Amino acid sequence: MGSVKQVQITFDCAEPERVARFWCEVLGYVVPPPPPGFGSWGEFDRSLPAEQQGSAFACVDPSGVGPRLFFQRVPEGKVVKNRVHLDVRVGTGLVGEERLAALEAECARLEELGATRGTLLVADGFNESCQVMQDVEGNEFCLD
Repeated sequence: MGSVKQVQITFDCAEPERVARFWCEVLGYVVPPPPPGFGSWGEFDRSLPAEQQGSAFACVDPSGVGPRLFFQRVPEGKVVKNRVHLDVRVGTGLVGEERLAALEAECARLEELGATRGTLLVADGFNESCQVMQDVEGNEFCLD
């Protein structure tokens, strides 16, 4: 049996800090303190070799419950649909018009942050409604 202590979710992206700060706003996450000896992440970043500057960023759940999100710069752009995505649970326990209203309100908030609205999947008798979205670099996620 394994001894996993934590799970981290890693995003490949072009602009790690931009994507991380988007997800901080979406989830209420925060940027962790910089490493010891540095007054800011910018100061730490400037201490790295030029080719590594801006190559990574992270955010964490301030309550310590949710997984750490790590964002790393990669040279290639996004080409196909994500095989894994986040579900942002804003409509848990809601059904019908009440659920649709909650999804719409959160969708509008996230569009103001730079997200893109995708398909609204309407309840089908088995699954409740959910709203497909894309983050600031086109990574799919769902409001559900």
